[in-house]
Amino acid sequence: MLEKRNKIVFTVILIIFSCLCTRFLYLQVYSGKNLFKAAASQRTASSEIEPLRGDLLDRNDIRFTNRSTKFIAVIKPLLLRGRDEEIRKVSDILGLDFYKLKREIGFKSEPILEEVSEETKNLLTELSDPGISIINSLSRYDKNSVAKHVLGYLNKVDKVGEAGIEKYYNNILHMGEDESVGAVKDAKNNLIKGIGYTINKSGDTSAKLNVKLTLDYHIQQIVEKSMEKNRITGAVVVEDVCTGDIVAMASKPDFDQNDVGRYLNSTGNELFNRAVASYNIGSIFKIVDAAAILQSREHSEEIFYCPGYAKIGNMEFKCTSYSKGGHGWVNLDEAFAYSCNTYFINSGIKLGSEILLGTAEKFGLGSYTGINRQGVDESSGKLPGINKKYTTGDVANIAIGQGDVLATPLQVADMVATVANGGIKNQVNLVDSIVDGEGNEIKKIRVKKGERILPKEVADRIKFLMEEVTVRGTGTNASLKEYGGAGGKTGSAETGQYIDGNKVVHAWFAGYFPLRDPKYSIAVFVENGKNGGQTAAPVFEEIAEEIMKKGY
Repeated sequence: MLEKRNKIVFTVILIIFSCLCTRFLYLQVYSGKNLFKAAASQRTASSEIEPLRGDLLDRNDIRFTNRSTKFIAVIKPLLLRGRDEEIRKVSDILGLDFYKLKREIGFKSEPILEEVSEETKNLLTELSDPGISIINSLSRYDKNSVAKHVLGYLNKVDKVGEAGIEKYYNNILHMGEDESVGAVKDAKNNLIKGIGYTINKSGDTSAKLNVKLTLDYHIQQIVEKSMEKNRITGAVVVEDVCTGDIVAMASKPDFDQNDVGRYLNSTGNELFNRAVASYNIGSIFKIVDAAAILQSREHSEEIFYCPGYAKIGNMEFKCTSYSKGGHGWVNLDEAFAYSCNTYFINSGIKLGSEILLGTAEKFGLGSYTGINRQGVDESSGKLPGINKKYTTGDVANIAIGQGDVLATPLQVADMVATVANGGIKNQVNLVDSIVDGEGNEIKKIRVKKGERILPKEVADRIKFLMEEVTVRGTGTNASLKEYGGAGGKTGSAETGQYIDGNKVVHAWFAGYFPLRDPKYSIAVFVENGKNGGQTAAPVFEEIAEEIMKKGY
């Protein structure tokens, strides 16, 4: 009986001991970290340095973000309090008001953070004072940042994405750590010796995700440098002919991503992304005309007489040759090379609005390219309704890309890429994927899709026409002779607007290069640039030359 009772007591004690051990292990191993954080948070006064975010990468994994070092001075009130001489030295170096800083140190225990220059950092370091230290951090953006309209920017208050890719993928990019500097105190509000001020990190570093774009950092730099050098107000888009990937997209003037507020009431529209805005495209539309004419066959060999204008009813449509008395008799090759309005107006009227607009729709005009589903807002452009009835004058306007025909530089670059790709229109992409810190693909964003919209023989003939533009036509300033040649089309689009009594005329050049096995298409748009051949074509050539020279 006694033996049985002893066994029961022993069993009960063993069970209790086992439960205690299990609880102890649970608290130490599984919950220890969280309990420590909870306890520490109750006795830590901290200041957030900056929430860490995933990076925005180019197609070769080169970072667009966090490319430069910044320095943060950490002022530790509990170590400086009562030391007026040291506080004065710090305030003098930082350019702060001594009495204000002293007052702040007097009631605060959490660190006071000030971003400083490298020179100021060195002066503070020379003090060798435990009451101040320096943290090396990274600037999300700086004065050398590129692709600003694509990447967007962060809200200055809570550092969340406010525009562009930063906003669209904010939940993914914000999965990194938060980093802060804190003062760890005891119950009497004194610093705990051996711990004092520490850098605290919360979150799981391994969960940090990056957004990989189709942009090429080096090509983007080339584009922006050329635009700045030539003082271009407008946009440039570069597309990979074979894939539909956008490798550069720039709009100028742009803005400081760290000080967006100062542009809100600016007349320069720096925050406006001209690369995805709608504009009259003028003679760029003649690429559409040529595609429609060549597919009709019966009109492809026609010739028309150009006296320098086309008379439609009581309206007179001037040709580029108006001041010279006209082009005379011209065929398609000559009309395209010299951008003869008279020829394309007559051809357009014969073909009719339905064929012209139907061909434009196939090229994607009047529709979103799809980058709005990848994080960058875009205009769909504008085409007149295909089933409406139009007067002969309306059709004349459509044929030369005036009136209600609007397109974005992005759409124009894609239209040229389709021709250069032998008539196959690819899905346009700006974002490739979501990747982890090791570059492993977590989620594919890029859509791979191609559709033939033109017979190859038609696309090849248009390419020949575009090559003639750069050899003997209106685009000789974009010939790219030394680097394999180029094909293109100029455009000077009247807007119906006036500035100081002068017509606002947008300048365009859209082309591809090199001639054999085209690699890239480029659309150059210059706001009120007057003449595409003189203003936009040289920018195209400068960008293309640099890309070829560098082997990108």
